[in-house]
Amino acid sequence: MSMLVAGAMLAGTACTSTNTATGTTGTGSGTTGGTTTGTTGTTGGGTTGGMNGGTTTGTTGGTTTGGTTGGTTGTTAGGTAAGAAGGTTMDMTNMTDAMFMMTAASSNMFEIQAGKLATQNASHAEVKKFAQMMVDHHTRASQEQMTLASQMKITLPTTLMPIHQTMLDRLKGKTGKGFDEDYMDAMETAHKMDIAMFQMKSANAETPPVKALATKTLPMLKSHQEMATKLEDQVD
Repeated sequence: MSMLVAGAMLAGTACTSTNTATGTTGTGSGTTGGTTTGTTGTTGGGTTGGMNGGTTTGTTGGTTTGGTTGGTTGTTAGGTAAGAAGGTTMDMTNMTDAMFMMTAASSNMFEIQAGKLATQNASHAEVKKFAQMMVDHHTRASQEQMTLASQMKITLPTTLMPIHQTMLDRLKGKTGKGFDEDYMDAMETAHKMDIAMFQMKSANAETPPVKALATKTLPMLKSHQEMATKLEDQVD
């Protein structure tokens, strides 16, 4: 009987361990009001683990990407793009051309909807100007993409994907300087994710048309990112 009780206690202890899975173990660290370290187990790569209320670590083939809660920076490693908009991540591991087209379409819709919101709620004149440019540029990009998707018989989404909807929801209900800061933070995060995704497809697309689209669009995204970074510094 004592052996059965001891075995049950050991099983219970194993069940209460957090962030552990069978497979290759990766380690990552996040910052939440201080330095905290922890481990996240993966079951073969591509698994994203949340740590300490929003800080995220994703591992792909043993490479770890960390996003810091409340920050605006995003990094790429092993095919995973992480933007720290409250732990927002986008896994690009093995992203097909069709999935790329659908994700890019959602990103275009986000840029357009967020831009329209900014033209109404932003207080900084340069933020309003930047927002209108986002609406104009991403409307054209969306139209080009829809033409290609039709030729490739790919059905694009008509609503935002969760990752983009979450970013848009954070902007709703805000006005003035607070909106300006959050909008420009979102622009930095969104464009970093897009650049990582478009860079990947400009080099490794499955089809020539998608490769051409990614290559053509990439300079625009990088230009937007540079402007967003400079403007974000002005409004902070």
